[in-house]
Amino acid sequence: MTRRTEARNREDSAFVLSRGVVILFAVACGAAVANVYFSQPLLVTMGHELAMSPALVGSVVTLTHVGYGLGLFFLVPLGDVANRRRLIVAQLLLLVVALAAVAAAQTAAILLAGMAAMGLLAVVTQTLVAFAASLAPPAGRGRVVGLVTSGVVIGILLARTASGLIADLAGWRTVYLASASLTALLAVVLYRVLPRHSDAPPTTLRYGQLLRSTITLFARERLLRLRALFGLLIFAAFSTLWSSVALPLSEAPYFLSHSAIGALGLIGVAGALAATAAGRLNDRGLSRRTTGIALALLAASWLPLAFTRSSLWALFVGVILLDLAVQAVHVTNQTLIYALHPDAGSRLIGGYMVFYSIGSATGAIAATSLYTVAGWGAVCALGAAFSCLGLVLWAFTRHSTPNPAAKMTSRSEG
Repeated sequence: MTRRTEARNREDSAFVLSRGVVILFAVACGAAVANVYFSQPLLVTMGHELAMSPALVGSVVTLTHVGYGLGLFFLVPLGDVANRRRLIVAQLLLLVVALAAVAAAQTAAILLAGMAAMGLLAVVTQTLVAFAASLAPPAGRGRVVGLVTSGVVIGILLARTASGLIADLAGWRTVYLASASLTALLAVVLYRVLPRHSDAPPTTLRYGQLLRSTITLFARERLLRLRALFGLLIFAAFSTLWSSVALPLSEAPYFLSHSAIGALGLIGVAGALAATAAGRLNDRGLSRRTTGIALALLAASWLPLAFTRSSLWALFVGVILLDLAVQAVHVTNQTLIYALHPDAGSRLIGGYMVFYSIGSATGAIAATSLYTVAGWGAVCALGAAFSCLGLVLWAFTRHSTPNPAAKMTSRSEG
């Protein structure tokens, strides 16, 4: 028994975060977070089959996001006290159960409970991001976070397209059965691939102290507060576009189908893939410049987006610019805040992502409400306002905030 334990410890100490393992992290993140967005093209079909009122149908998305928000605060910090490998596998297996419950639901109550549980457990995505960051060498952490985050964004962008296509071919329940099968497979693979122990010793905080310490970190770290505000604003802009772009595209002069609108996510992937470049720039200590350029691009993206009604090419250019900019800032944010306290990485990333959820919800509610009363031009003005606020915030704070990535780079060079 002792020899086996010693052998395992030697394996863990020799663990190398290869590109293949990073890609596995990215795939697992994308698959987990996609569950939050699968339902959006399926709401009408679900409602008809389960005889749900329009208000109940709308609560499907709401409960999923509420579950996700609760998971960010109550589950993600566990990564700082528990064995991350076991925590990830356990959450994935519970996620399989939630997905199976959704797929088998015969009543609205079971469907809604399953959706809430699915959202709660989908935060395994953030535990995976924190684990990948902890396994990466400090000098290459930005690149790793960039690759893993690309998986998250691709999962978000392709979720609607994939669920629409699968539902058209085999029904909406098959979407969740397929996801349950993939999640179970990923749980087995991650159990076999991930190291049994991480180098960083777990904290001895009790659960209540752990949650309170998340709030304490925000009170103590100015950089965390600032990057959380950037996260809120960029995801408010992101959600402003993606929650409302289907509205003008389904009307004159386009009258595009749901599948065609869903395929727009494929264009956004091009921008998301560029997030890895932001990670490399951050590793070189250029996080401030990367943030400023990305926020300027985010503000500029709304100019071509404003011409969506007259040119699909303008829409395509705007989508690529917006997704590239959002992911560049997001990757930089996560890399910088993790560097503050690597031993509290899960709490830092979980707390930061709460602001992401607030921004996403704000952008979605504001954009859809504004479109009905003032049209697409007003939606673009709203998105530009969020983006410009971020740029102004960066301009006023760029010289007054320490850059831990730059310090880390100079330390590794020295």
